[in-house]
Amino acid sequence: MDRPMHWFVDATPRLLRALVCCWLLLPATDARLYAGGGPENVLLVVNRRSADSLTIANHYQQLRQIPPGNVLTLAWDPKLEATDVATFRKEILLPILRAIEQRRLGPQIDYVVYSSDFPTQIDIAGDVKNFYDAGANFEQPAWSLKLDPKSEWPKPFTKVASITGLTYLWQPAAVGNPAYVDLRANCYAREGDQSLGFSGSIDFGPRGEVLPPGVFGRRYLLSVMLGVTAGRGNALSEVLEYLQRSTAADGTFPRGTIYYCENDNIRSRARDAGFPTAIRQLKSLGVEAELIRGILPTKKSDVQGAMVGAESFQWQTSGSTILPGAICEHFTSFGGDLRSGAGQTPLSEWLRYGAAGSSGTVTEPFAIKDKFPSPSIHVHYARGCTLAEAFYQSVAGPYQLLIVGDPLCRPWANIPLVTVTGVQRRATVKGIITLTASAKFPRESAVDRFELFVDELRYAVCKPNEPIVLDTAQLPDGYHELRLVAVEAGTIGTRGRAVLPIFTANHGRSIELSVSPAPKAASDATLTIAANSPGSTEIAIMQDCRLLGKISGESGKLEIPAAALGFGPARLRAVGLVEGKPQQYVWAEPVTVEVSQPQTVGKSGSSASGTQP
Repeated sequence: MDRPMHWFVDATPRLLRALVCCWLLLPATDARLYAGGGPENVLLVVNRRSADSLTIANHYQQLRQIPPGNVLTLAWDPKLEATDVATFRKEILLPILRAIEQRRLGPQIDYVVYSSDFPTQIDIAGDVKNFYDAGANFEQPAWSLKLDPKSEWPKPFTKVASITGLTYLWQPAAVGNPAYVDLRANCYAREGDQSLGFSGSIDFGPRGEVLPPGVFGRRYLLSVMLGVTAGRGNALSEVLEYLQRSTAADGTFPRGTIYYCENDNIRSRARDAGFPTAIRQLKSLGVEAELIRGILPTKKSDVQGAMVGAESFQWQTSGSTILPGAICEHFTSFGGDLRSGAGQTPLSEWLRYGAAGSSGTVTEPFAIKDKFPSPSIHVHYARGCTLAEAFYQSVAGPYQLLIVGDPLCRPWANIPLVTVTGVQRRATVKGIITLTASAKFPRESAVDRFELFVDELRYAVCKPNEPIVLDTAQLPDGYHELRLVAVEAGTIGTRGRAVLPIFTANHGRSIELSVSPAPKAASDATLTIAANSPGSTEIAIMQDCRLLGKISGESGKLEIPAAALGFGPARLRAVGLVEGKPQQYVWAEPVTVEVSQPQTVGKSGSSASGTQP
């Protein structure tokens, strides 16, 4: 096949309507009950024109058990590391928000996570111009820029934002309101004496208070980029390695030390007043923390986190070792400017040597501490928050901050082990089934509730010892994935899960899916995907929710280049469709194909076959 990569698109409107019909068979649940923190709460955004983006996403999906319906592919030229705000809004942000709405994921999506090869810098001059052009008529409920449109634009509000900052501040960004530059725009930010698990359905008041149902305030979406492989970013192999390390760090309650580095540089002095309080709070949690004089911790084998104030450093000269799950960052102007030729040490240096996450501003921020994480970031993390929750609770004005790493990493989380009775893994079921879940914590705690997810959607919620009744006749026949998620009592709401694949057989439908070669394929191979579903009018073949092609009628084959899926574990799905009869659809069991990387690759791991526009 000689078609370029962009012929693969997300679900067509017709297929999307079909999938929505399937989702509508499930009841809706109250959006305001839930804290976030697991793969069910993530929308993973992938650039289908980038082999690196597809590859990183393939691995992250497998590492973190991201449901296939929580993956969105967009088309972006991977060579464009920067764009203007109108283009970002049209081609990235609004499609993300529409996908969340159309897939009925709104009540449960708390994280928008970019794989790689999206623009890290967003020029906001267009929104600023519109603000001045509108003058006194410019207003937006719940988001106001305390600035007279007749006055000059303040110098500290430099007109470049990060992709993660604008995605987090999606409400004003979606309507072109530059109120996102406010240095108090983040009402989720809180002092180190309290931590709160995040939910995208929470409305926050101007003082950080959680507003009651029916009272509308500010909402956010935690946003992190898994990796940057362009410019001064990391090699593809480095990204995959630190994501593996961070996943393995979950719930390990590490015994390393958090190092706060104090020196005479303004980058240190801007926030070192908060170091003693953070150290005291960490020690009260049983986590070692130390204030040291200098640029970097030297000859330390236990770096579980580092807060540094320096424009340039070379970690390999420190003689220290970063442990899995660590958050490390440095307060400097261009740590998040990852374009080739930019100055100062980039955030990618921390990730290269093993950190789970780091951050930096994408342009000159001036020495304004509200644009950077406060010392309390490590306190929130040590209480069991995820990496993304810890970052966003510690920065008041995040519009220029690029956060890169594993947003779900949670080394100090008290993760419950969940068991389920009422159905066995891979069982074939009919009619009504009754499920009961229980959970055991590594450290003493209690379950607040259990949540049942059917495929991508939250189906029901129950208290401990309460059963959940599922009428499988309301589902299409075939493969489904049940997730029983335990949510810990308390303000953070740590989650654990049991994932149970099952097959439903209520409507007499069947489907078979096979892929050759499998389970492994060379990067230059052509995959032959065969499907057979008696009675179907057509069969859709997908990589997660990305439509690869259709087979007309009830059986046939589809050929695609293996490299078009990205490298690593690519998950393929098939659904047999019957026009106008969603309960007559039938889902095949997914097939995972491990696509090998080519032998000759550059710094980022890209190959020509995977990056053609």
